[in-house]
Amino acid sequence: KPSGKKNTNPRTTRSSENQSSGAAMDPLAVLRDYAARGDLDKIIFNGDDVLFGDDYTFPANAPTAFTSKQSGRPYPLSAAVFLAQHNDLKHTDFLQAARLRRIPPVSLPDRKTFLDFLHFGDSSLPSAEPLLPSSFAQDAHPPPPPPPPENEEGEGPDADDASTAHVRALERPLKDRNAVLDARGRDFLAIYHAALRREEDRLRNKDAAPSATGRHEPSAAAAASLANPKLDKSLGDGFVPIILVPSASQTLITIYNVRDFLEDFVFVPSDEKMRAMKGSPKPECVTLQKKHVRGAGGPVAFEVRDKPASLKADDWARVVAVFVLGKEWQFKDWPFKGHVDIFNKVIGFFVRFEDDSVDSAKVVKQWNVKIISISKNKRHQDRPAALEVWDRLDEFVRARS
Repeated sequence: KPSGKKNTNPRTTRSSENQSSGAAMDPLAVLRDYAARGDLDKIIFNGDDVLFGDDYTFPANAPTAFTSKQSGRPYPLSAAVFLAQHNDLKHTDFLQAARLRRIPPVSLPDRKTFLDFLHFGDSSLPSAEPLLPSSFAQDAHPPPPPPPPENEEGEGPDADDASTAHVRALERPLKDRNAVLDARGRDFLAIYHAALRREEDRLRNKDAAPSATGRHEPSAAAAASLANPKLDKSLGDGFVPIILVPSASQTLITIYNVRDFLEDFVFVPSDEKMRAMKGSPKPECVTLQKKHVRGAGGPVAFEVRDKPASLKADDWARVVAVFVLGKEWQFKDWPFKGHVDIFNKVIGFFVRFEDDSVDSAKVVKQWNVKIISISKNKRHQDRPAALEVWDRLDEFVRARS
């Protein structure tokens, strides 16, 4: 099947040299030549043929050296011409227009490759363009080219050039520089979170001071202060209560987003807050204010911490609330006798998504904690949930005062 033929229109006058070269002309080379001259509008579809003005006629379904990255199949000439003439359309509009004309559309990943070739700036064949395949033969497995001829001595610059050309002719490009650098589908956020967890565990183990028995024993002052959970001072009189949150990243409320939830009444995922910090270190303590607390004369400040091991005896006396993770190890080395003792002296909250499974709160239901449910998508429901936390905390603080 010929790859191209001369147009027999009687109006056309061509030299015999051009006529003889047209029979073996690559349609992509002709298309790029027309694009360089700005004559793409002279290319028309005529039935099953594509007419390049009065110069050449090619079959519309003739396979080209422009192949699909996904399937490896060559695009027909009609697809290449249609993309060249309509590359200014948005891709969705381009797909719709191609389907209306019953022309195979060029996919989005292949679109840029072909347009780069089309506007490369010279009229060389696609084999000179490294981003396009170099085969235009019908055979799927063409025979290797013959070895390069050697000169009489078998050496010299000509022999080296011929050997290099022979090796390159046998090469088959698999990836280009853009494909090697493409990291789509790979997420490095999990690695960042794992590094943060390891650092938190290291600091927690460093701050902890276990006794000879392997268990943290509260000091005499801490034991005395915890034995009498009554608050020595009233809210608003310089007394700053402490709220503990888990240091684990898999909990909903952490030291990263606790201010957004309790002060601004909006739940923001912890990973979004971490990305917004752009590598800044995690805060040791967060101070937030509750504007209206019953029994206090004005706004009341609260400290939020996530490292219980760093608390001293006086600090434990100021702990009024804890957001629980639902894991037993969260309370390891706490100066309390057990869960009953903890939640008699500290009010507990467990924040969960409303559509989570029942098993996620199975352990928490055995503790004396308040379960707070929030929505994954309905942010207007965050305010009632946060206000419920403050109401429960106000009642608990008044009972201890």
